[in-house]
Parts: sequence; C-alpha cells; structure tokens
Amino acid sequence: MSDPWDGQGGRATRSRSGPAPGTGPGAAPTGDGRRTVPEARGPGSGGRGRPPSARRGGPARRRRRVLRTIGICLAVLVLGTAGAGWWFYEHLNGNIQSYSLDGKGGAEKADAFGRTPINILVMGSDGRTSKADCKLGGGCSATGVQTGGGNADVEMVVHISADRSNATVMSIPRDTMTDIPACEDTEDGLSTRGYHGQINSALRYGPACQVAAVHRLTGIPIDHFVQLDFSGVVKMSDAVGGVSVCVSDDVYDTYSHLKLSQGKHTLKGKAALEFVRSRHGFGDGSDLGRTVSQHIFLSAMIRKFKSAGTLTDPTAVYALADAATKALTVDDGLGSVKKLIALAADVNKVPTRRMTFTTMQTAPDPSDSDRVVVGAGARTLFSTIAEDRSLTTGSGKKAGKATASASPTASAVPASRIAVTVQNGTGITGRAAAVAASLVDQGFAPATSTGNAAGAAATTTLTYGSGQKDEARTAAEALGLPTARLRQGTGTGLTLVIGSDWPSGSTYPGGSTAPAPADTGAAVSNAHAQTADQAKTCAEVSPYRTVALGGVPMTPAQAYAAAGSKPDSDD
Repeated sequence: MSDPWDGQGGRATRSRSGPAPGTGPGAAPTGDGRRTVPEARGPGSGGRGRPPSARRGGPARRRRRVLRTIGICLAVLVLGTAGAGWWFYEHLNGNIQSYSLDGKGGAEKADAFGRTPINILVMGSDGRTSKADCKLGGGCSATGVQTGGGNADVEMVVHISADRSNATVMSIPRDTMTDIPACEDTEDGLSTRGYHGQINSALRYGPACQVAAVHRLTGIPIDHFVQLDFSGVVKMSDAVGGVSVCVSDDVYDTYSHLKLSQGKHTLKGKAALEFVRSRHGFGDGSDLGRTVSQHIFLSAMIRKFKSAGTLTDPTAVYALADAATKALTVDDGLGSVKKLIALAADVNKVPTRRMTFTTMQTAPDPSDSDRVVVGAGARTLFSTIAEDRSLTTGSGKKAGKATASASPTASAVPASRIAVTVQNGTGITGRAAAVAASLVDQGFAPATSTGNAAGAAATTTLTYGSGQKDEARTAAEALGLPTARLRQGTGTGLTLVIGSDWPSGSTYPGGSTAPAPADTGAAVSNAHAQTADQAKTCAEVSPYRTVALGGVPMTPAQAYAAAGSKPDSDD
C-alpha cells in the first residue's frame, strides 16, 4: 500500500540517496559478481559493521523524519482549512431561502453584444413572521407570530445596466393604487383572481405576485427579487459595523420610535430599523418622505460595502456573508452563494457617482386623498429603466434631455476614460465635430478630439489599439456602427474615420443602435434623484405636525425637545 504523502511510486520514492547496497566504491566482489561493503572494524563499531550514526538513524534520517512530520502537519492543515471552507460554503447556502418567479416578471433583452441588464425587486416586508420580528416591529400582542408574506412596505426596482456602468434604484411608494394581477402563492395555496388595491398588498400572495404587480405597473422586466424582514435590516446594519447617516434637525418619530439629535450618527441594529421605517419623521410625513431617507441610508451602506476596510477584513466578510444569507429571501436565480457573489461583483463594478436613487412620481388618488397613483413623468422614468438608459453621464452628473447611456464596456471601463479621435474623411465640413460632440454628450471623455483623415474614405472604420477591443465595441454601440467596421491597429487609442457612407447625423445610417433615448430630464423631474456618492446629504426632518406626544400633535423636532428623558436611538 502506498503512503499518501509519497510520490507516484509509493514507498519507493523514499529510498535512500546514493548507490544501492553492494554497488558503491570499495565494495568487495561476491560469488555472483556483486560487491559487498567490508565490515567496519575498530572502536565504536559495535562489532556489526555499521557506524554509530547508522544505528541511531543519523542526521539525514532525522531530517527526513522531521520533513515528513512537517509535511503531514501541513497536509492536515490544508485539508482542515478546505473542510472548514466547504462547511462555511454549505452553511451559507443552507441559510438562503428561495422561491421561483415562474416567469411572472417578464424577460430582459440582450443588447447588440449579448449583454443583459439586471432588474431586481428589493422588498422590505412588514410581516411579523418570527419572534424577532414581533419584538422589533410590535403589534403581535393580539395576533402572535403571523404567517404569510405580509405587505411589501418597501419596494425598490434596482436596475444594473447591461454594460455594468450605471445603476438606477427606483422606489415605489407603498400607497400606490394599481391593478393587482391574478396570482397564486405556490407555498401556501393562497390565490386571487386580481383586484384594484395598494401595490404593497400583492406580497400576501407570494413574492412572485409582488413581482408581477410591479412588472404590470411599470412595464420593466423583473429578473429577480430580494426580500428582507425587520430582523434582516438589523442583521445587515450590524454586519457592516453600522451605517452613517445625517439628519437636518432634531427628530423624534413617535411611531417608529426613531429619536436622533441634529447631525451625523452611526446607526446599528434597532436604530437602523427605526430610521428606515420612519415615515412621520421626514419629508411631508408620508411614505414619499420615507423613500428619500431610505435612499440616504442605502447610499451610505453601499459606500460602506465598497470601502476597503469592509471587504478586506476576513472577520467582517464572514459576518456580512452570514448575515446576508440569513437575512435574505431570494428567487431561484439568486439562490446560492455563488450567484449572490456574482451579483455583488456586478454591483461593485458600478461607481457610486453613477448609482441614481429616484422615487416614482405620484399624484393624489382621485378616489382617496391618502393614496397615490402614477404621476406625470413616471412613465418616462419607467421606459428609461426598461430601455437600459442611464440617468447620469460618465462624469456622474445628471443626464440631460435625451441622453443615452452607451459609455461603458463589458469590462466596466467608465465612459469618462474612453477618448476617441474622430477624423473626417468625407470632405463635408463639420462631420468630425458633430460625431465627437455626440460621443461627449453620451459620457465619453472630454479628451475626445477631431481632425481630418489622411485622405478621402469611402467607408467608415473604427481602429483600436491592443487590448482596447471592449472600448471600441462600446463606441461602436453608441454610434450604431456595425462590428464589421472595427479594426485592430498597431498603435494605441481609438480612431474613428468617418467615410462617405456616413454623410450626416451622429448615428451611423442603418446601424443597429438602440432606439432613441428617453427624455431623462423628464424621467428625474420631481423624482428626488440623487447619486450614491453624495455623502453629505442629510435626511430632511419634517417641518409639519406629523407626530403626537401625549395626544398633542407636534413636529418631530418639538417631540424631541418634549421627550428629553427618552434616550436617543443611538445611545
């Protein structure tokens, strides 16, 4: 039987180095022609023909034993580490709960290069489905621990562009009235034939029904969903070591119990939950104000995720992974650690300055002033997301009217780092300038330049340097230029030579460019748009009498002053 620590030949690999017995120098011949080593004589020989070092094993043999022992220890360590890693991986997979969407959210379309956007419905459930949720959310004294999905009191459509260069997060207020489609929850069999009601109520019929309701309202294909409950928010905020937020004034929301002094705070656990649940403390005291404060919280959490300290600290990574997998319920398409890691990697490619948080525009419901319906500009916002348009330029500024998002590449190179030399080979004055201006408007680097080609060109070509094919494909996509017109050159950079086959316009005639971009100016109008890099933004405390203390209506700041004996949430 071979030793597992030997080489391919088993024990034979441990034979002593040097000549075999009876073959070395000084050996005496034997009757069969072999040579034997003469017996050693003299003091210390022991009369056995072996030197003392051979009887005791000798330095060489001891070294081999030591090395073998070290090898065994290292192997045990490696196997133990691998075993722990496998256990950890299986442990995390076992934490995840997943459900099938059954195609109820529609399907994304790939772009000209085969890349697809990602659209995820992130939901925060108000269900008290565990003792922890009852303790955090209250309201279980009469009902006890509840069953079912509850309501989706937080709904955000998270859109990650096909080229992973930009992202949009759109909140849908929970009080939005809409038509809920026919649904059946495959888990508990609860079903509906459809009704008109608040959009957040669809979760009672399962996550797939909530996805279907959002898809029906917005027309945005929804690939995945992620659901958190009260305890999930607490676990995630604790796992990252707290989330830093700012409030514009003293605030005490007597409903969510959030109590903070004016200024910056780092929120963990229950305090974090109170902040994201507060709808009376911010804005106008409605769900619309709450969506803005939630965007501030999520922006801060994303910045924390992206910070070097969080993702390079093994203890922090373990805590985060363990908390995330315990806190999340997802669809089958995200139902493994490997898939969640891939999603995190896609999100990490997007710079914070190109992550735009918005709230769906609303108008009062004519039938109920306490409810809202889709407002002016919302349909434009929906189509902007559905058509994979960015709400920011390559520099991170808000996109202007009819701005397309064609900057980045599959390798996530920001448009602001891609410069194109545009040369006019048509003989028509101004052609290079017009095309170059179009590229800059779409987020390409301001260093994009113009000039005349060396001579007249019959066809348009885009030449790129070594390792710059992705950048060239991105520029071609932005211009509607067929990939057949791309050429690899011997120099560096991207050079577009405009030929006589492109006499006018900023889009190549007959090219496969995307449809005309949506009016992104209208898309973000009254949508409370902000980007995730805005670290100095404070949640605006409501100036209205949105809370009550001792039965007396007052502003959140007045309530804070009146409740001096109550400790602050972050104490």
